[in-house]
Amino acid sequence: MKKMLCLLSVLLLFNCENDDNLNNCNFLIDVGVNFTVNTNLPQFSQLMFPNSPVLIEGQGNLGIYVINTGGNYRAFDAADPNHIPEACSFMQRDGLEVTCGCPDENKYLLATGTSIDQQLPCSLQEYRVTESGANLVITN
Repeated sequence: MKKMLCLLSVLLLFNCENDDNLNNCNFLIDVGVNFTVNTNLPQFSQLMFPNSPVLIEGQGNLGIYVINTGGNYRAFDAADPNHIPEACSFMQRDGLEVTCGCPDENKYLLATGTSIDQQLPCSLQEYRVTESGANLVITN
């Protein structure tokens, strides 16, 4: 019994790392999202065309980017998932790329949610998009 307890203690000791939660991708708050986008409305009409993202403010952590990829719709949080949410972690859009305003300037591709230029532990936080006619229901 003592050997088993000793072995278990050693295993636990080596499994604990002080990575400041970086690899856990848990900087963003799990905000409840349930928002309907009507693509017939002028502010969302560009979603009828591929590769024309729209920012929906007031949803998610720092807003939500919605994009028509040509085959389906995707929605991503506008906060950099590799930072604690703060003013600089808002992702500014430039075409199909978004860039964090913090000094590291993390970049991501909106079509996939993956990082550009460097491999980062976390991809953009994605939300579920369900199509219903001209409506897109964005939830988590």
